[in-house]
Amino acid sequence: MALTTTASRLPLHVKARWETYPNSDVKRFPVPDGKVPWSMSWHEYVPVEYTNPKVLAGPVWADPEIRGPKAVKMKFNRVDGKINRRSHMKPDYDTPNGVPRNPCGRTGITGRGELGKWGPNHAADPLVTRWKRDDNGQEQIDPKTKKKILQFIAICRKDSGEWAIPGGMVDAGETVSVTLRREFGEEAMNSLDAPKKDQKKIEKAVKDLFKHGIEVYRGYVDDPRNTDNCWMETIAVNFHDGTGNSVGKFALHAGDDAGAVQWTDISASLKLFASHESFIEKVAIRLDAHW
Repeated sequence: MALTTTASRLPLHVKARWETYPNSDVKRFPVPDGKVPWSMSWHEYVPVEYTNPKVLAGPVWADPEIRGPKAVKMKFNRVDGKINRRSHMKPDYDTPNGVPRNPCGRTGITGRGELGKWGPNHAADPLVTRWKRDDNGQEQIDPKTKKKILQFIAICRKDSGEWAIPGGMVDAGETVSVTLRREFGEEAMNSLDAPKKDQKKIEKAVKDLFKHGIEVYRGYVDDPRNTDNCWMETIAVNFHDGTGNSVGKFALHAGDDAGAVQWTDISASLKLFASHESFIEKVAIRLDAHW
């Protein structure tokens, strides 16, 4: 897979400061825009501490505690065994008192929340796109912008019900290219109610398409699960079927269940999970599509 990088920082995080932490009744300490940067002195800041019990139970994907009598020392800002604890952000993130600190600022909550790793939690997001076409195969043009309409494969997240790019976490020791294909297969292809012969065709089309990709983003994700000590980072890669003869020729239809998958028109009105709208916009700009 040939990757071309275009990295940039996201704006001030917003979803990482939503009042109620996901899948809980825990309320964040309110953080106004002007107090987000750690460089701003704020003696009154008293964040809430929260780690989901399922994380504390010690599943294979979660770190042990780094504070208290059972604390385990970790190698932050480097590869620690098979776990990549380096950040896509520069400079290296701070670790006051041995605890990672969110490089993008305060979130109103400490601990790990629902995230498994202290510091950066790495993900990969495959953006599979095609041009929208009519029944005769003609590319559709938006009447206002006079630009072609782009579509991407979106999945409905089971945890929040929000539409999103079908990405996921990079497993320990796994390469990003492997994660991209694995997550797309698990979240998009497995959701299809298609005949077995069509599934085989889709698998081959995905394999061929994923040999080439353009990296559109690498860095911090404004994710509602972020805390002062743990945060999401991702690498987003665009796999574009320009001719519509690969993955683009398969009709995907959303079902009524939470694991739905569908081709979705790309425009500025999209509302997606975490920072996914930002990644989609970068793809639209790169391909000079309607936005």
